[in-house]
Amino acid sequence: MAGGFFERLKAGLSRTAEAVANLLARPMDDQAAEELRERLILGDFGPATADEAVAAAKAAWKSDAGLRKAGPAEAAAAVLEKALGTSGAWTMPTDRKPIVILLLGVNGAGKTTTAAKLVSLWKQQGQRGLLGACDTFRAAAGEQLATWAARLDTEVVGGASGADPAAVAFDAVKAATARGVDFAILDTAGRLHTKAHLLEELRKVVRVVHKALPDAPHEKWLVIDGSLGANSLEQAKVFHEAVGLTGLIVTKLDGSARGGALVAIVRELDVPVRFIGVGEKPEDLQAFDKRAYARSVVGLGE
Repeated sequence: MAGGFFERLKAGLSRTAEAVANLLARPMDDQAAEELRERLILGDFGPATADEAVAAAKAAWKSDAGLRKAGPAEAAAAVLEKALGTSGAWTMPTDRKPIVILLLGVNGAGKTTTAAKLVSLWKQQGQRGLLGACDTFRAAAGEQLATWAARLDTEVVGGASGADPAAVAFDAVKAATARGVDFAILDTAGRLHTKAHLLEELRKVVRVVHKALPDAPHEKWLVIDGSLGANSLEQAKVFHEAVGLTGLIVTKLDGSARGGALVAIVRELDVPVRFIGVGEKPEDLQAFDKRAYARSVVGLGE
């Protein structure tokens, strides 16, 4: 992870990192351990991860006899890194194309912007893509995607306002296959307040995409707002139950994010984090580095 990106991630997680780092620098007695546990739970890491991190920090402090200040922090970081499971950079398969990626998430999470950032990232790597504007109920979503597509010189397949999202998805996958592009990103609707209807709509999109290309969609990634905290776990459960998520993209980690919810989601649902965002520019979306993230949380450098 580039140095500047790491520093922005660390700054975004500062609400949690500063408090955690200060506690880990103290003698890890029972009081400090309890305060550390409370801080990690407040940071949305969940009780299980908090307990394991505290136990590791206490053990490191005792074994070092307090001589090596970084010991407890490194031990806690190792726990967080392990809790993130298989999270990390995702490599696009080259044995078949197009790779069809379904982007899911509630309105405001940053799906449309994330879709454009992924196109930009992969275009720099020499891969061509196509965008499917499947959120046909929010006119601004299609317009925003079309604006990004024009900037990126990338084709977008859409439909009229109120059109069947599954039909748009079908057309997008067929167009991607005909054009011979490397990938297709389908930007879906996110009206969670009409949950039952939305989830059935998403299931239909998955079924229709599978008809358009038998092994698709290849990835189903949930875009979540990193500043939401524990609420994002409940969102993830809903989407995972509906379509079976294969990855997470966490946005807005450059603000006031507490940062721990993504660990809780990975731990509970066994869905890896693939990308994180720390800003509005295309280059602010990068592959997730679980070691860098874990060390940021406890105030350590790269």
